[in-house]
Amino acid sequence: MTIPSSTTFTPATAQAPLALVIGSGFGGLAAAIRLAVRGWRVQVLEKLDAPGGRAYVWKQDGFNFDAGPTIITAPFLLDELWATAGRKFSDDVELKLMEPFYRIRFDDGTWFDYTGDPDRMRAEVARFSPEDLPGYERFLVEAHKCYQLGFIELGGIAYNSISDLLWALPNMVRMRGWKSIWKLACEHMRNPKLRVVFSFHPLLIGGNPLAVTGIYSLINSLERQFGVHWAMGGTGAIIRAMVKLLEGLGGQIRYNAEVRKIDVQPGPGGRPAATGVTLASGEQIPAAIVVSNADTMWTYRHLIEAQYRQRWTDAKIERSKHSMSLFVWYFGTNRRWDDVPHHMMVLGPRYEELLRDIFKRHVVPEDFSLYLHRPSASDPSVAPPGCDAFYVLSPVSHLDSGTDWPKVAESYRQRVEQVLERAVLPGLSKHIVSSRVTTPQDFQDRLLSYKGAAFGQEPILLQSAWFRPHNRSEDIDRLFIVGAGTHPGAGVPGVLMSAKMLEQVLPDAKAFA
Repeated sequence: MTIPSSTTFTPATAQAPLALVIGSGFGGLAAAIRLAVRGWRVQVLEKLDAPGGRAYVWKQDGFNFDAGPTIITAPFLLDELWATAGRKFSDDVELKLMEPFYRIRFDDGTWFDYTGDPDRMRAEVARFSPEDLPGYERFLVEAHKCYQLGFIELGGIAYNSISDLLWALPNMVRMRGWKSIWKLACEHMRNPKLRVVFSFHPLLIGGNPLAVTGIYSLINSLERQFGVHWAMGGTGAIIRAMVKLLEGLGGQIRYNAEVRKIDVQPGPGGRPAATGVTLASGEQIPAAIVVSNADTMWTYRHLIEAQYRQRWTDAKIERSKHSMSLFVWYFGTNRRWDDVPHHMMVLGPRYEELLRDIFKRHVVPEDFSLYLHRPSASDPSVAPPGCDAFYVLSPVSHLDSGTDWPKVAESYRQRVEQVLERAVLPGLSKHIVSSRVTTPQDFQDRLLSYKGAAFGQEPILLQSAWFRPHNRSEDIDRLFIVGAGTHPGAGVPGVLMSAKMLEQVLPDAKAFA
C-alpha cells in the first residue's frame, strides 16, 4: 500500500527560511526530511550525543541494543517518506518479516504464536478454544472495519478545526469508539487467554487495554495486511538512514544541543508566535518556524512560558492522563537460546488487576508482565558470535508512583532476571556478560518525558484525534508538533504520520521567504 503524498521536491537555497526541529526521533527526522524536500533550510537540535531519541542505540561490550522501538508494522510509510526525496527505502534498509510476529507465553507455561498466516491463526485459536472460532472471525471483521474507517479514512486528518471533528464523528459511531478494546475482545471471545491475546496491542503504544478505545483493534488488521518486520542492523539502522537522507537534502543535525526554551514574541494580530529557541548553553537561534518532536507535554510545560499558553496550561497538563512508563533491561549473554523467538510476551499471573495497578493506582506491584526481545534470533550483527542480545521491557507506572527508581532499579532487575530464568531462559544468571537498565526516572531526566511517561498522553478516546495536542499549536503561531504526543499518537506508524500532517498545516518555505 502507498498513501499518496502531496509533496513536490523543492531544494532549499541559502536564502530559504530556517526551520528548527527539536529532537531527532522518528518524528523529528521524518519532519525534517519533509521540510527539506519542500524548500526549507532545516536544522535539527538533539539533546543527546547521537540521533534517535527513544530510538537511540546503546553500543557496549560488542552488543548493539536498540533503546526503544523494535518492530516496523507499516513499512509503506517509510517507502513513502523516501519517495518524497526521490529515493527508495529498500536501497538503504533491509526489512525482514517476522514469523511468528510474537509468542504470547502465559504464566502456566502455555503459549499462543501470533502470526500473519490466517490458517495458523485459526489453528492457534482452536487449540485454546474451538468454540471461540466464530467469535474470532467476527473480531477480525470488526478490526478491519476499524482499520478502514479509523486508519485509512481518519488517520490522515490533522484535526485542525472543530469541523474536522464533526466530519469524523459518524465514523467514530460506526466503530463504536466508546467501547474499550478489552470489552471488544470479551464480546467476541469467552476464553480468558484469547481475550488477552486480542487486547494487549495498545500496550505497545502506551495504552491501557481496559480503557483505550476498541478502534485500536485496527492494529490487528494492519499487522495482518503488512506484517511485523525487523530492520536488519536494528531499528537504529533506519535512524542512520534517515540522517543520511536528511543530510543529502542539505539538512543539518546538532548533537549535545538541548533546547531550554522556545522563544515567543507577539506576532501578526497580537497572537504569540515562535521566533526561535534558546539552548541550555544560552545560545539563541532565530528561525521562521519551530517544530517540536520533544515530548509534547514537556514542550508545553517546560519550554514555553505560561503566559503564552491559553489551552495547554499547567493545570490542564497536570489533569491529563499520561501513559505508563517502562523499566527496560538490556543484556547480552555468552551463549544462545535458539528456542526463544525474536518477540515474546512473558505474562505474569494477573492481567486486569495488573493493568489497574499500573494505570489507575499508580503503584509498582511485586508481579509483572514482560516483553522479551531477542534480535539476535534474526540478526547476528547485533551480538558477538555465539552470543545473544536481549532487551526485556516491563510496563510500570509513570512517576506518580513515587518510586525511588535509582534505589530500587537493581532489585527490580534481579526480580525480572529470576522470572526469565525460571520461565524461558534457564541458566541465565551464569551467562550475562553485558547489562544496562532504563527506568521511568531516565525517561524524565534523559529523554525529558513529562512524569517519565514513555508515550505521552494516554491514548484514551477523549485524548485522541481532535482532543490530542494539535500538529499546529493551538497556543503559539509558527510552532508545530510531531511525535508520539500529538495526533495520531505513539508507535512508529503514528509518529511518521504526524510528520506527514505538516503538509496540511504548514505552507511551503516560499510563503515565509
